[in-house]
Amino acid sequence: MISEIENLSPDAAAAEHARLAEEIAAHDRAYYAEDAPVISDAEYDALRARLEALEAAFPELARVDSPTRTIGAKPSGKFSEVRHAVPMLSLGNAFTEEDVRDFDARIRRFLRLSESDELAFTAEPKIDGLSASLRYEKGVLVTGATRGDGQMGENVTENLKTLGEIPHRLEGNVPDVLEVRGEVYLSHADFAKLNEAQEAAGKPAYKNPRNAAAGSLRQIDPAVTATRPLRFFAYTWGELSQPLGATQSEAVERLAALGFTTNPDMVRCDGVEGLLAHYRSLEERRAGLGYDIDGVVYKVDRLDWQERLGFVARAPRWAIAHKFSPEKAVTKLNAIEIQVGRTGALTPVAKLEPVTVGGVVVSNATLHNEDEIARKDIRVGDWVVVQRAGDVIPQIVEVLKDRREPGAEPFAFPKTCPCPLQTPAEREVNPKTGEVNAVTRCTGEFACPYQRKEHLKHFVARKAFDIEGLGEKQVEAFYEEGIVKEPADIFTLASRNASGAFIPPIAEREGWGEKSATNLFDAIEARRTIALARFINALGIRHVGEETSRLLARTYGSWAAFHEAAIAAGEEGEAREAMLGVDGLGDTAVDAIGRFFAEDHNLAALDRLLAEVTVEDAEAVATDSPVAGKTVVFTGSLERFTRDEAKARAQSLGAKVAGSVSAKTDYLIAGPGAGSKLKKATELGVTTLTEDEWLALIGG
Repeated sequence: MISEIENLSPDAAAAEHARLAEEIAAHDRAYYAEDAPVISDAEYDALRARLEALEAAFPELARVDSPTRTIGAKPSGKFSEVRHAVPMLSLGNAFTEEDVRDFDARIRRFLRLSESDELAFTAEPKIDGLSASLRYEKGVLVTGATRGDGQMGENVTENLKTLGEIPHRLEGNVPDVLEVRGEVYLSHADFAKLNEAQEAAGKPAYKNPRNAAAGSLRQIDPAVTATRPLRFFAYTWGELSQPLGATQSEAVERLAALGFTTNPDMVRCDGVEGLLAHYRSLEERRAGLGYDIDGVVYKVDRLDWQERLGFVARAPRWAIAHKFSPEKAVTKLNAIEIQVGRTGALTPVAKLEPVTVGGVVVSNATLHNEDEIARKDIRVGDWVVVQRAGDVIPQIVEVLKDRREPGAEPFAFPKTCPCPLQTPAEREVNPKTGEVNAVTRCTGEFACPYQRKEHLKHFVARKAFDIEGLGEKQVEAFYEEGIVKEPADIFTLASRNASGAFIPPIAEREGWGEKSATNLFDAIEARRTIALARFINALGIRHVGEETSRLLARTYGSWAAFHEAAIAAGEEGEAREAMLGVDGLGDTAVDAIGRFFAEDHNLAALDRLLAEVTVEDAEAVATDSPVAGKTVVFTGSLERFTRDEAKARAQSLGAKVAGSVSAKTDYLIAGPGAGSKLKKATELGVTTLTEDEWLALIGG
């Protein structure tokens, strides 16, 4: 995956990063705040792994609010909030034995231990439940809270007090301040009984024990929680007035002595082989444990070493969660459907006989592209092995050809778009290499209804018009109803709604109300004036992403100038040559701009849009600043400003911001945690500055 990511252009990487960040944030809200996850843990882990790989390859994308640096979701507002004295952090993941060996090697390097030095760990089941923190003062339970976003949780003290495994008062030698942390969960047997009661009462059954436990704990009425057979495993701690022990294992034994239930399958292991042996044992016994686990957590046993190792981003260096291998299942491929994305890419999707894979019902799987179908020889009617790992949706990993029905024909990939216009679908040829692109694309651009809908989603996205309250779900609903067919329709939404054009009015539709409708109209009104770079990006021209849009805005300065140049870019002449001469633009982007502005339907839609909005001229780029004309690279975790702010400021001062270090780099601005880029800059003799030195150079 890393090599494929490194081949992405900065624009493509930024676009995918923004999409993944938005998707992960939505899943975090669904999982932590609403107790209603819509994807499996394996799919979520795959999304996060992809995001982390993107940020490793393109560190400039790693904003302080990135999901890789945040935990959980903000409290829902149903309960009062509790600030955790010690943040409730998340854990990094390991998926293979090699990942675990790498974890051990990283620990040894950090602590400067040789391979022969003893390094003990604890290994314990990773309970699939809801994290909670219990604060005791002078031995009395005073506060119980959920994880929340790691900094702030929800005050569910009275609800937690209903759990029989949580003591209200601790006896004996108890620290004056003791925060005990663990997992609230439901056993399989209790979950089955709870769902039987739900169905008997005519209520919907819970999807899985984790959802049921989270929903039960976060009841407004503690009396309802008291009727639910929730359990609690204690496994760690937060704030302490005095240590519980010298090691992780000693401290957990102390928690057990104080009256908390700890997991009997937590063991102390000497070295990696002991960890892996316990992992395999738990994996084999998983179904018989009586409660859900999704992996094994490893922690360095010595607490003084934990303190030395510290933390990185959202997780401790001294702990990792070794997830179980994704489960597979065999099912029948009933059909192959073609979906069309914003850029016209035709993506084949397998429609499967529904099958349960790892507790989730799977009915779709990705097939990637025409070549992938041919390589695996996938045919409609085949029996296939489906796996939920390594992709956003499940994938087919094997075809059981011995079960293939006679007469099954190879799949014929369509040569036309499945939209009503039936526009041609083609695989582009790289003019320089002659290689045929793996992706088949519809050539219809905005004329294609499928692309139009995806263009609208891009148009309202954060890096484009950024219209709050008008997300993908709302855009899709408005488009399907014919309310919004093109960007200009967004800005006439309020007036048409007020005139009675919609029955029922937006405020009376499901999921809407007077306040949310008014907020949407206000948000749209606030975006009637937009910066040139955002406007160009919002158009969704293929190969023209956020960075290219900024470059075009800085180069042409105004919409009128860019519009004139863009129309001429499709023909050979001075205007095209001038655009090709812009540093950072190539044939591919210029050709895409030319094609976009050569389409009459695109120009007509633009005219209607420009009648509704005002495009601001780009801010003049400084030519007399100390960094004008210089190439700069930002790396590490910036603390004085976000990466977007840093880039925008540098560009406004006439500097060119690059994503990688080369001999042409003039300055590398390195924040904490700078890695390979700092090393390369040192090797090349590039001037390296701290954030403070950079601010001093540019005048604050």
